[in-house]
Amino acid sequence: MSHVEIQSNENGPNLVLVDGKVVTALCRCGQSQHKPNCDGSHRTAGFKAPAAKVEILP
Repeated sequence: MSHVEIQSNENGPNLVLVDGKVVTALCRCGQSQHKPNCDGSHRTAGFKAPAAKVEILP
């Protein structure tokens, strides 16, 4: 079974990792023009949020 992890980067997107490899970056700031994917808009929007981590256990 694959190991799935979601990491919220400080002031950045949610990274979805499967077996240690990033498969997608999801927008947290709400400013992306490519929702639900991150397009880097958090940088110009001044988005601030703490880092966090969630592991999906089998």
